[in-house]
Amino acid sequence: MERESQLVEKIARALSAGATSKSSMKRDERDLSAATKRGATARSRAINSSRLSSQEWPPSGRRERSFRSQHHVGPADPSALRLGIGDDAAILAPAGRSEWVITCDAFLEGVHFLAKTHPADSVGYKSLVRATSDLAAMGATPRFFLLTLALPLKFSGAIGFRQGTASAVPKNQNRFGALAPEVWLKKFLHGMARAACELGITIIGGDTTKGDRIFISITALGEIAPGCALTRSGANPGDLVYVGGKVGRAALGLELVLRGLAGDRRYRGLTQPHLYPKIRVALGSWLGRHHIASSAMDISDGLSTDIGRLCGASQVGAKIYADKIPSVVIPAAAAQKLGKRKLDPLQLALHGGEDYELLFTIPPSQVKKLRNAPGASELTAIGEVTRNKRIVLVSHDSSHAPLRPGGWDPFRAS
Repeated sequence: MERESQLVEKIARALSAGATSKSSMKRDERDLSAATKRGATARSRAINSSRLSSQEWPPSGRRERSFRSQHHVGPADPSALRLGIGDDAAILAPAGRSEWVITCDAFLEGVHFLAKTHPADSVGYKSLVRATSDLAAMGATPRFFLLTLALPLKFSGAIGFRQGTASAVPKNQNRFGALAPEVWLKKFLHGMARAACELGITIIGGDTTKGDRIFISITALGEIAPGCALTRSGANPGDLVYVGGKVGRAALGLELVLRGLAGDRRYRGLTQPHLYPKIRVALGSWLGRHHIASSAMDISDGLSTDIGRLCGASQVGAKIYADKIPSVVIPAAAAQKLGKRKLDPLQLALHGGEDYELLFTIPPSQVKKLRNAPGASELTAIGEVTRNKRIVLVSHDSSHAPLRPGGWDPFRAS
């Protein structure tokens, strides 16, 4: 247990050091480019297209202040953390005027990412962002997180602990592309540090162990005013269904990444939503604070799957209009790279997943207030809540068909 505690402290220091300048980040991205181009593999079926710093974190300075003024994210309240990394557990002392929102998320090699294909910094970045997305969906402000990290034996040198014999560490590093384990881990922590800085979230502990493949589990804690939390269970018949941003972009990005284009600058705008997703923390907080939304959740497993979950929790149905869904646009150059794999933008939007956009419902009387919401121009009404419990897709020709869940399911046979 003592060894694991020391490693968590080591990771926290590495995350703190990972808050480097923008020029350093770009240099790292250039270093990744060659490796990730060679990283595409036939193991695309292993991933379905639906899918630590000290108490002083995040660092102060002009860049950090600039981000907060733009994204309306507050720093973690140092008074709420009474005891952080170094003991058997952390101690929180939240103010009596707040409620805490807690969630956890797993990110597993071979299921959610491929170590040889996905850039290491994107794995670190995305693992923290996707866990924090659940906080945004409930209107909470991210505050703290705990990291559980399982690594293969070959990482023993990278994390600073000697094994009994050198022969115990496998020599084959091909699993990580052109990156040695210590380089992969450094870039992984760099990406996680970048996400932590953007989100204003602080690591307060965690655990490490050995595993046959990389396993990441993050527990995230957010803070919210009493009575302001958004839930899935409040939608009422007649409410309008909204989404934020275009959906299906992450699924398109995955297709390109699996073809070795993660490091190709020409396709960066298309791969970023999959590798480095952005979440709408400010929007979720605004919706909860102003009591605008009757229900909400994030789109993590695909619109077709998640609308069913929201309606199920609210015991209602929904009518979704295909021509109103803000679907991803597939540029001609990207379509050419995909070759015979012809992708339908609507199918990507419905079933792709990993967009982490907010899916929410509001009463018609609240629509005008949305004009003042963060990112209001990117919010789109795509349907309406119905009294019956069926989920229906209205096609371009006005025909109706059941909208069955077709998004990410880790237990579905590929």
